[in-house]
Amino acid sequence: MPNPNILLLLSLFLPLIFSPYYDFVRLANAGKRSIHITDDLDDVIDDEEDEAWKDWGKTPKLSEDKFDPPPSDLNKMNMQEIQEMMTTRNFGPVFGFVKLRLGERRAPDVVAEIAMKWTKIMKTGGIRVQFTGVDSSTIMFSMDQGRDTMELKEFILNEPEAYEIKIGDQVFRRPGDPPLEAVIEKLLREKDKADDDTPEDDGRQKEEL
Repeated sequence: MPNPNILLLLSLFLPLIFSPYYDFVRLANAGKRSIHITDDLDDVIDDEEDEAWKDWGKTPKLSEDKFDPPPSDLNKMNMQEIQEMMTTRNFGPVFGFVKLRLGERRAPDVVAEIAMKWTKIMKTGGIRVQFTGVDSSTIMFSMDQGRDTMELKEFILNEPEAYEIKIGDQVFRRPGDPPLEAVIEKLLREKDKADDDTPEDDGRQKEEL
């Protein structure tokens, strides 16, 4: 005669085995299992490193586009040689100064207007240059791309207010114009002469009176 306890257990578990919830019970039990990772990883090859991980901790490489300044003997080169040099070199930002014509009195707002006018004209031509007034006879400029240096030079020397432009250690003037130092000396001599002539003129006026 079958054991009544066995029959009771079978009556309880047989419905669970053949019921649709049996898979759920198995999944629940599987979720309780712990995952064990062995310490023996000598044969494991991890080939999924990305480029950022490979480069981490390394000294960053210098850019290949290094600043290559123009030669210091541009005055000895003809226009074709300068243009060829400009197309093969890679220039960075350029800074410099423009000397306005001396002997003219200019208020600060007049110099600011000249700087603003030049900035707008160059921007219209597709060249980004920022001009800023320094004093009554000097305007400073900064240019993003040094390859536009020749266009900037030609533009400035065609402006009536400008006398010379200095780019780095190079100074450019119109052909035949004397150095700025010579112009300053001439103006000083004329001023001294005018000062010397003033007392004589006053004396003559007194005699005539």
